[in-house]
Amino acid sequence: MKIWIDILTPKQLLFSEPIIEKLSKKHEILCTSREYVEVQKLAKIRNFDLKYVGKHGGNDKNGKLSASIERMDKLSRKIKIFLPDIVISFCSPEAARVSFGLGIKHIAFCDSPHANAVMRLTLPLIQKLLIPNVIPKKEFSQFGIAEKNIISYKAIDAVVTIKRDVNQKVSLPFKNNKRKNILIRVEEEEASYVSKSNKIIPIIKKITSDFKEENIVILGRYSKQIKNLQKIVGNKALVVKMSFDGKHLLNHTDVFIGSGGTMTAESALMGIPTISYNAVPNIVENFLLKKNLIKRETEPKKVSKQVKKILGSTKNINQKRAKNIVGQMEDPIQKLIKVIKE
Repeated sequence: MKIWIDILTPKQLLFSEPIIEKLSKKHEILCTSREYVEVQKLAKIRNFDLKYVGKHGGNDKNGKLSASIERMDKLSRKIKIFLPDIVISFCSPEAARVSFGLGIKHIAFCDSPHANAVMRLTLPLIQKLLIPNVIPKKEFSQFGIAEKNIISYKAIDAVVTIKRDVNQKVSLPFKNNKRKNILIRVEEEEASYVSKSNKIIPIIKKITSDFKEENIVILGRYSKQIKNLQKIVGNKALVVKMSFDGKHLLNHTDVFIGSGGTMTAESALMGIPTISYNAVPNIVENFLLKKNLIKRETEPKKVSKQVKKILGSTKNINQKRAKNIVGQMEDPIQKLIKVIKE
């Protein structure tokens, strides 16, 4: 069998690794992506073979539309030659349209019903959707896929990605081994579902002011964003591009402050003390909060208070709690294999 996998984000790349490992033993696989800096860097780090078709459209609506149309055109030509039996994506609009147009069955994963535009562009066109069981099926069926075609798995997606091996040997950005390491992840700015909230800037100012004696590393996403952050923090913190495997950084982090997305979930399931400033409210972040794996704080003073409490504690009860919760989760990849066989 021939399988085409379309991968658009770093998380999707990491999630795809065990899929490819299991399926490539019996099937021929083509992995495509688009020109997007964070994916390209991670693909190099992970030694992941991707065929880049088209590019990321940026944060402008016209740019997104033009890039998507161009990418669909290029993909359709490539896929006509490859002729896959099945398409797997993470709700890629271009993969959904191309597979629908060419009559190829499409299985998708998704844990982001809040991505309204993407849901509307993909869900009516796919055959099966696999989702974490913490998200009600109705969150997706409202976009045009029947609930009978939605399959739940007892896990969140980070349980797959945190199991990866880390072989990265680059030096860490935490410069002083005698200090505690505070890692801050800046929110996504160019996704269609994100409104410009700037929640993180006041938090960064407060943390860099209150914890001058610690290693503070801020993970930026885009060049313009990074330049702005560098102007704000000066020499109080180190602002870096995401040129690391996130797990490599988290393994050496004492407290993580995230936007509530992928890295927040990974940090939480790894048992690292985690604070979410909830830039994009979502159901997975809410699940982590209910399980007491993260603390949610949006006010700078309260975030700082939580960091102080974490750094002043000699015990990390998160690790035991996270291990128990991870142990209760199933492998979503096994659900995928079952769906493919059916």
